[in-house]
Amino acid sequence: MSALALSVLLSLVSAVAYAGGAILQEQVAAKASQHAYAPLRRGMWWVAVVLNGLGGLLHVVALAYGPLSLVQPLGALTIVFALPMAAAFVRRKAGATAWRGALMATLGLAGLLSLTQAADSRSLADTERVLLALGTGGAVVCLMLLAHAVHRHPAVRSVLLATAAGIAFGISSVFTKTVAVDWDAHEPLTRQIPSLAVIAVLAMAGLLLSQASYRGAGLAAPLSTVTVVNPVIAAAVGLTLFGESFRYGATGTAVALTCGVIAGGGLILLTTERIGAEAAPAAPRDDAAPAAPRDERTAAPVDRSVPAPSPAARVSPATAEETASTVTEQRPPGHGERSTADAGTRARPGEQAAPEQSFLPEGLAGLAGVPMQPVMQGFPRADARTARA
Repeated sequence: MSALALSVLLSLVSAVAYAGGAILQEQVAAKASQHAYAPLRRGMWWVAVVLNGLGGLLHVVALAYGPLSLVQPLGALTIVFALPMAAAFVRRKAGATAWRGALMATLGLAGLLSLTQAADSRSLADTERVLLALGTGGAVVCLMLLAHAVHRHPAVRSVLLATAAGIAFGISSVFTKTVAVDWDAHEPLTRQIPSLAVIAVLAMAGLLLSQASYRGAGLAAPLSTVTVVNPVIAAAVGLTLFGESFRYGATGTAVALTCGVIAGGGLILLTTERIGAEAAPAAPRDDAAPAAPRDERTAAPVDRSVPAPSPAARVSPATAEETASTVTEQRPPGHGERSTADAGTRARPGEQAAPEQSFLPEGLAGLAGVPMQPVMQGFPRADARTARA
């Protein structure tokens, strides 16, 4: 196998390892508590750490066998590999919008990295290292504060934390390159201790921030953000501090900027897709809330076997007796000869109410069409009133 083919194979395996680590991180974040940034007690999280470390190691080895212009763009395939792997292993399928955003981010990043031209290796001065470390720390802290301020919007919070993680990873790569250049120049090891400490802190911060970015935001948006921001930040530092440039002069620069816009559009598409997914479950609840009082005709029919509560049920016996006497006195002529049994009969559903029901007070008029026997049994019988008279 040629060196070029080996570098391509190592780059692809590295991308698969990164994708597997991201899937496990997202699974751990979905099951972890709300404030857990590093679930150290979960074995799955440590497996994700091992996969991420393996992906980084394979990427470094691939750079030793192949050109930077080939290995770096292949690293962007992590996004493309992660979506089908998540669908196959954890049943987490991505929608069409997520796929479009992931492909845009991948193609834009690959085009941007392929146009970056490396310059002669050089190290950073002590002042540059201090300023770069302080600036990185300030940017990461600001993004964390912004993420905390928008914690009620998981998608925005996730992108901010993933951006902070990508910045930490990218600057740690810059310091790694600086240490490698100084190592080749046989610089004293004591001079590298501050840079090694910065690398360790930034790598751990990036790992924790990336873990936190997966909580409540799915897989595609945070993974794409970290994958894009990491090399873009490293390339920006290379262009400004290491003297790197884009190929093909002004034309290459314009194409690189276009690729950057495409990658950014992919990230925006992924973010808006996640925001829409968060808002979708709330829509049916908004529509269903006023549905019950909107149309009373859709209510369930009254159970005739159990009399419905009514104002008559709350009438005291004395009031019921007085009301019944009033109704009897107001009956038209001819109604007094009605039998006592007729007074106690109840109206059948669908039949017209008896004439005497129209003389009921307003509080009892609503009983029309409802079984009257339980109510009328509480009224004194006509013969009983006659006997008392």
